[in-house]
Amino acid sequence: MKRAWMLGLKLAGIAVVWCCWLLTANRNFSSFWSIAVVWVGIAFVPFVALCGRRLLDRGPTIERAAVVSLMVHFAEGALLGCGLIVAFRFTQAYPIVRIPFPKEISLLAVRITGTLATLTVVNLAIGGLGLPFAAAQSRKVATHWLYSRCRNPMGFYGLLCAIAGAVWLQSLHALLWTILWLAPAWILFVRFYEERELEIRFGESYLQYKARTPFFGF
Repeated sequence: MKRAWMLGLKLAGIAVVWCCWLLTANRNFSSFWSIAVVWVGIAFVPFVALCGRRLLDRGPTIERAAVVSLMVHFAEGALLGCGLIVAFRFTQAYPIVRIPFPKEISLLAVRITGTLATLTVVNLAIGGLGLPFAAAQSRKVATHWLYSRCRNPMGFYGLLCAIAGAVWLQSLHALLWTILWLAPAWILFVRFYEERELEIRFGESYLQYKARTPFFGF
C-alpha cells in the first residue's frame, strides 16, 4: 500500500510539472508576468528549499526524507523549468546590450556542456541507480566518473550550458540573470536542502563522499 501511494504521488507530481512546463512554453506572457516568473518565481526556489529543510529536521528519517523530497523536488522542478523557459524568451526580447561574441563558438559550448549535463544523468542512473528531480530517487551514492571530482556535476554543467546559451543569444540580460539570479538560487537549494536530504538517506557514506569531493570540482 505504501509503495502504491508513493508511486501515485510521484506520477501526479511528474504530471503537474510537465503541465506547468507545457503551459509556460505555449503561452505568451506580458512583460509584467514575464518579470514575475523570471525574477520572483526563481526567488521562491531557496524558500522552498528552506521549508523542505525544516520539514526534514523535524523528523530526520529515511521514510520522511523520501516523501518530503518528492514534494520539494517537484516544486523546484516547476519553478526552475518555468523560469528558464520564460527567462530565455524574455531576455532575448530585452537583451539590454548585445554581446559581440561569435555564435559558432558559443553554440559549440552549448553542445559540449549540454552533452556533459546529459552524461551526468546517465552517470547518476548507473552509479546511483536514480534519476534527477526525484523521478527515481537514487539508491546509493554516485561516486565515480563525473561524480568523482564534483558533488554536483549535473548542476555544474547545467549552469554552464545556461551561461553558454545566454552568450549564444548574445543577451547581456540573459547572462546576468543566469549568473546573478539562477545560479545562486540553485546553489542555495542544493546547500539548504539536497545535501541534508542525502545525509539523512545515506548517512556516513555520503558524509565521507562530501568530505573528499568538492562542491563544484574546485
